[in-house]
Amino acid sequence: MGNDADRYRRFLNGDDDELIVIIDTYYQGLSLYLNSILNNICEAEEIMQQTFVKLAVRKPKFNGKSSFKTWLYAIARNQALNRLRERSRYADFTIDEAFSLSDETDIERQYLAEERKVQLHTAMKRLNSEYAQILYLKYFEDFDTEAIARIMKKSKRQIGDMLYRAKNALKSELERMGFVYEEL
Repeated sequence: MGNDADRYRRFLNGDDDELIVIIDTYYQGLSLYLNSILNNICEAEEIMQQTFVKLAVRKPKFNGKSSFKTWLYAIARNQALNRLRERSRYADFTIDEAFSLSDETDIERQYLAEERKVQLHTAMKRLNSEYAQILYLKYFEDFDTEAIARIMKKSKRQIGDMLYRAKNALKSELERMGFVYEEL
């Protein structure tokens, strides 16, 4: 969004309220994306906060080579990967299960929708981390292939191939779980 890039520039020029708008816009999606990398919602929220603190304190320059959202998610991804490196040096970790409930009024539909979400999230957690990331960016955050390539530091061709393999891996995992799915 060019609008968010403009907001960030205004923040850099001294308008602190613009950072609050940016945080309000991205905190939820960024937390969920980071959870797809870290498999721990508490750590994901911590990294999300650190990402915004980095924007507030270090004020990195946004060069406009990608969308603001792509740039922000790339910063957050790098911080999450650093956390994974740190984590691998220390003791084993536990995985938090955090699923959001839909706001449907029909209890039966709500239950079925929640059950599908649980199965989908369970299947995605069983996937290779990069597969889970690429599926999340594509289908939950609506990034295009070029933006995903920038975030994950891969070529568009690699992302296309990985997306194909990730969808097949997810389909296989869902079938193993006995899940009846719609075409991906």
